[in-house]
Amino acid sequence: MTDWDRECFESYRRHREETRVKWHRDLPFDELMFDRWERARSLGFGEGASIYHTSYVYGDVTVGERTWIGPYTVLDGSGGGLRIGAYCSISAGVQIYTHHTVRWALSRGTAAYDTAPTIIGDCCYLGPYAVVSKGVTIGSHAVVGAHALVNRDVAPHSIVFGIPARVVGLVEVGNAGDVRLVYSDPGQ
Repeated sequence: MTDWDRECFESYRRHREETRVKWHRDLPFDELMFDRWERARSLGFGEGASIYHTSYVYGDVTVGERTWIGPYTVLDGSGGGLRIGAYCSISAGVQIYTHHTVRWALSRGTAAYDTAPTIIGDCCYLGPYAVVSKGVTIGSHAVVGAHALVNRDVAPHSIVFGIPARVVGLVEVGNAGDVRLVYSDPGQ
């Protein structure tokens, strides 16, 4: 083992132990070694935003203040720009697109990529592994369920689940910041 190897391993061990003590969690090497708030700043994201090191960012992506971008996400702004508002939670594995290559692939590369800007409003929650298609606008205070496929616009204060995503309820936000999720089907 070289001196550099020992130094890296010791730094990893120290970061791992500090993270376990302070946060009661264990993370992969790259997440321990890199600061997700610094990465967000380097990408020009809003104050207090964070993005995990395992997230992919392509093209023109704007993210508002205090938004959390989880691990293993794809933020594709290559097809006209992606805008994500403030105070959003973009859960692990979420993929948000501004283009697709269906026609390009089917035409043996003669058709152009289909592109359109995608917008996520303020104060939205996107559940794990949700996929947002190109050109979609998700209104502020919306909830997108885990594994949902969002292929059309979502009105503000909506709760959507499923493939394709459909409205299953509404978000009520009180003046004091209290939140109530009201489902169309009381059994949910």
